[in-house]
Amino acid sequence: MAVKGSKQPLLVVVPYRPVRTIVLWLSVIILGAALVAASFYWGFHQGSSIQAGAVTERNELRKQVAALTAESEALQQQVVNLRLGSQVDHKASEQVRSQVIALKEEITALQEDISFYRGIMAPEKSRSGLVIGSLNVIGTGVPRQYEYKVVVQQLATNHQVLAGHLNFNIIGWRNGEQETIPLHQLSEQVDGANIRLRFRYFQNIEGRLMLPDDFEPERIELTARSSGNNPQTAEKKFGWLVQEI
Repeated sequence: MAVKGSKQPLLVVVPYRPVRTIVLWLSVIILGAALVAASFYWGFHQGSSIQAGAVTERNELRKQVAALTAESEALQQQVVNLRLGSQVDHKASEQVRSQVIALKEEITALQEDISFYRGIMAPEKSRSGLVIGSLNVIGTGVPRQYEYKVVVQQLATNHQVLAGHLNFNIIGWRNGEQETIPLHQLSEQVDGANIRLRFRYFQNIEGRLMLPDDFEPERIELTARSSGNNPQTAEKKFGWLVQEI
């Protein structure tokens, strides 16, 4: 029964077909599943193609890296070989130079020894008697510390035992003033200012000395005096010259 004053919607009468509805929904579901499967297949195919290309590119890059690494290692080896060759050449040159210097020093030392013994065994008439021979001052590698060696000899045709003493003084400067320091104040091997001499042919006086920090040496003065019936005196001055080891 209709209510007066209200609008009634129009009604459409359709046939009831449940099978058609089920078929329609199944068609939609199958179509959706087909679209999903097609999308998955297409994506898988594209991904496989991209992955295959990436793998190929990666393999090519690996080959290039391996080739560049091998080339770099070869160049590095060449550099190492060149450096080693240069070092070997430099060392060989230094060794040859050192050997030449050593041979020259040995020849000089032998010549000095020959002259020394020749002077002892066959002295000249004008040089007979007490003689101060050589003086060597050698660095030790320790600051202000040096080794010293003095040779005093007797030139004679008939060698007798010679006795006497040697005075060894170092002259230099301290605080702007000249100063003389005897060896016994600098060396533990010397007991007093008069160093005892007693020999037939020659005598070596050697040891180590330590200079004060504020003392600058200039020269060394040696005085040898013999005792007996015919005393003799020999004097010699040497500039301060240090031989490095």
